[in-house]
Amino acid sequence: MESGRRKGLNGVLSSLSLLCVILDIQLDGVLGATHVEIEQHLEMGRKLLAAGQLAEALSHYHYAVEGDSKNYLTYYKRAAVFLAMGKSKSALPDLTRAIQLKPDFLAARLQRGNILLKQGNTQEAREDFETVLQRSPDQEEAQDQLMRANELEELREDAHAAHHRGDYSTTITVLDRIVELSPWDPETRELRAECYIRLGDPRKAIQDLTPTTRLRNDNRAAFLKLSTLHYSLGEHQESLGHVRECLKLDQDDKDCLSHYKQVKKLSKQLDSAEEHIEEARYQEAIVKYESVMRTEPNVPYYTNKANERICFCLVKNKMAAKAIDICSEAHQRDPRNINILRDRAEAFILNQDYEKAVEDYQEAREFDKESNEIREGLERAQKLLKLSRKRDYYKILGVNRSANKQEIIKAYRKLAQQWHPDNFREEAEKKEAEKRFIDIASAKEVLTDPEMRQKFDSGEDPLDPESQQGGGGGQGGQGWPFHFNPFESGGNYHFKFNH
Repeated sequence: MESGRRKGLNGVLSSLSLLCVILDIQLDGVLGATHVEIEQHLEMGRKLLAAGQLAEALSHYHYAVEGDSKNYLTYYKRAAVFLAMGKSKSALPDLTRAIQLKPDFLAARLQRGNILLKQGNTQEAREDFETVLQRSPDQEEAQDQLMRANELEELREDAHAAHHRGDYSTTITVLDRIVELSPWDPETRELRAECYIRLGDPRKAIQDLTPTTRLRNDNRAAFLKLSTLHYSLGEHQESLGHVRECLKLDQDDKDCLSHYKQVKKLSKQLDSAEEHIEEARYQEAIVKYESVMRTEPNVPYYTNKANERICFCLVKNKMAAKAIDICSEAHQRDPRNINILRDRAEAFILNQDYEKAVEDYQEAREFDKESNEIREGLERAQKLLKLSRKRDYYKILGVNRSANKQEIIKAYRKLAQQWHPDNFREEAEKKEAEKRFIDIASAKEVLTDPEMRQKFDSGEDPLDPESQQGGGGGQGGQGWPFHFNPFESGGNYHFKFNH
């Protein structure tokens, strides 16, 4: 029985030996095939890199690195692709691995030193340049870069000294050169952004902070700062976008979450107000913009914007007196805003104060000579001013420009009864009454006819022969409608006011 067990054990051992031989043969075949494949990937990567197809080239170099993790050149070539793609962070580990595999690989050291210098890591960059120069003292690029590393450290000392004494303009001048030497250093850009903010130039601060969100991992502070800067400029949508990026990195970040709620609330109110305006729901828009001022009373942009749009809505609602007050307040806050000047001019027109309307349009025209809307508004205001010095139908009837047809007819009846020529006996008084009566009837005719009223509101008198060929009217634009004067033949005329 013992003999049988031995035979069985020997059989198992023989089978295992045979299996190992077979696996060894197969493994040799696999390794041989892998080596060929690696060369093929390297060749394809080289061709694609030369053709500028970087993403495709990178995929082939990934395969080559996975297939042969001991080849320093493969890492170096993949690093070259990363650099061509602008991914210096990804290139750095590959260059370091290439140097570990071949410490005397000077090209990799020089390239790594260049990246470290651009990242602002002067100490490690200097070590790489010095190592290159120890082995190759005449290497010009290493000599130049070592000088730049020394210059960079000196400039940093100068920048921090200027910043410490509050000389932000000088700090920025020094930092400009530092950024040229180390464009991938987030600290330099953050410091320059702070200086721009202190000097009241948030736009340039935004330009500096934007790349730092990519240069520094998990840069929630930069996203929050960008959001607050855009918010202060009135760019609530951009502000919302940046604070959302912060919350993507950490949804529980207290500062970002608090700011997000504020921006979201304000943004919703602003969007809602503009929707109401688009739908001609001006009173509702006014209410929303008043909410905006309560939500954010500390940022001048939003108060100014709210007053500007409330001014616009009041004009649309033909509330002239209130519009003039709000528009004037908005104009004081933002004196170069042509929209406010335009809207106040329209409020003055509603109030029949054409001289002030012309003044506002002329001022707006000074700020924007290219605007057709401002040019046309000025021309209309000037026409209305000219007409008002001849005959203003609204003033004749004593009604506002926003008066409806019923109000116009009511005013006409009252004045027509008051100035009817039969009410006067003296010849001079009767003639004056006739003139007034004709003007009253003309005003009623123009203002109760939608087409004629629109022409008059545009600065054109539909009864004035000077502005209307064959448009009716008597001498000097004071004629009776339809060329008929009931007083020409004398006699007494009696009218019934049953309109």
